[in-house]
Amino acid sequence: MSDRIIAACDGASKGNPGPAAWAWVTADAEENPTRWEAGPLGSTTNNVAELTALAELLEATDPARPLEVRMDSQYAMNAVTKWIAGWKRNGWLTASKKPVANRELVMRIDALLDGRPVEFRYVPAHQVDGDPLNAIADQAASDSATSQQAAGTSHGTPTVPAPRAEALERPGGAKKAAKPARRARTGGATIKAKYAGRCGGCRGAYEAGTQVAKGPNGWGHPDCR
Repeated sequence: MSDRIIAACDGASKGNPGPAAWAWVTADAEENPTRWEAGPLGSTTNNVAELTALAELLEATDPARPLEVRMDSQYAMNAVTKWIAGWKRNGWLTASKKPVANRELVMRIDALLDGRPVEFRYVPAHQVDGDPLNAIADQAASDSATSQQAAGTSHGTPTVPAPRAEALERPGGAKKAAKPARRARTGGATIKAKYAGRCGGCRGAYEAGTQVAKGPNGWGHPDCR
C-alpha cells in the first residue's frame, strides 16, 4: 500500500474581509476521508484563510510521507510555488516594489515545504462532479466561518461535513456566494497581466504574467472577484 497522503484544503471568508476559517481533509488511497480539521480566524480575508488552511494541513501531516494537496485557490498555490522565488530575490518585494501581501504566512508555508515531497493540484471549486475532498474542505471551512468554532476529528467530530447539494450545482459557500452575479456583470474570462499590479479585491500584489480577471473593484486575482 502506498504511503502517499491525499488531501485537500480550503479557506472561507464571509465578506472578504469578514468572519473566516480554514479547513483540511486527508484521505486514504481510495480517497475515503480519514481525518479533517477546521478552525476559526475571526475577521480576515479569503487569501489569509486559504494560506492558513495550507499551513495547518502541512503542520498536521507527516513531513516524511509524499503529500498530494488539492486546492481551489490559485493565489495560495502560486504564491508558494511560483511567485515566492522572485519575492525572495527582491527582498520580499513584488516586481512593483511593494511589500508582499501575507508575507508571514507565505514564509511559514515555505519553511514547512522545505525538503518535503509535496505535489500541488488545482481543482476548480463548486463543480458538478467536482473533487469530493475539496467539497468537504470547502464545507468545513464555511461551517467554521459561520460558527467561529473549531471542529474535526481531534475535536470529537469525526463525521466529515457533507457538502450541500446546491454547493455542487452553482458557485456558493462561504467565500463564493456572491460570485454568480459579479461574474455576470464583469465576465468570467481571465487574461495574463502585462504588468505587475495590486488586486482590486484583496489589495494583494500580483506579478506580471499572472492570470487576472476583472471584478467589481477592478482587475485582480480570479478568486477575489
